[in-house]
Amino acid sequence: MKRILVVEDEKDIQNIIKAFLENAEYKVETADDGLDAINLIQNNNYDLILLDIMLPKIDGFTICEMIRKNSNVPIIILTALTDEESQLKGFDKLADDYITKPFSMPVLLKHIEAIFRRTNNSNENTSILKYKNITLNTENYEVYVDNQKVTLTFREYEILKLFLENQGKVFTRDNILNSIWNYDYFGDDKIVNTHIKNIRKKLGYEYIETVRGVGYKIDKEDKK
Repeated sequence: MKRILVVEDEKDIQNIIKAFLENAEYKVETADDGLDAINLIQNNNYDLILLDIMLPKIDGFTICEMIRKNSNVPIIILTALTDEESQLKGFDKLADDYITKPFSMPVLLKHIEAIFRRTNNSNENTSILKYKNITLNTENYEVYVDNQKVTLTFREYEILKLFLENQGKVFTRDNILNSIWNYDYFGDDKIVNTHIKNIRKKLGYEYIETVRGVGYKIDKEDKK
């Protein structure tokens, strides 16, 4: 049974999410503030974290940043902050998804299912992908550059994997959204730009090229 942590200070919303997810047969734990959330995360393993931003004691952006120092557990931000700046900041802090309030519980469930579906599919594939000085292990989500481990979020990992498996192919932002998010995405497609920027920064190499006016690609590796 998948284990989900819901970090939400509004009790009514917290209870609704908890009841709905438990009805969908997930194991759900809750935190009322940022400090409580950090304590739970440090002492437990979760398959997914649903994270509000405006929290008492420690805000969601800070929590997200702290989690990413040690873990690539999928994080979905649930927040009333709808402005583009906040959304981009959420992805800069390496959240995997960003959903604004009010939201539909069935739609939230589809977001969660999409993340777990991608996770399960990756776990079934135990191959190693190599590209130049990059090694990507599809069994344990680990990525190495120059034999040094690089921590990517779930979305970043899936985007990099997509390019490594399709060397030479140009992907538009819509292609990437449809392939990685695996459901109709109605937000700003600049989310893709942010993830690409983060991947390049973490790898230390700009292997993912911008094809002006079209999208992105990674060149085929010359193995001769």
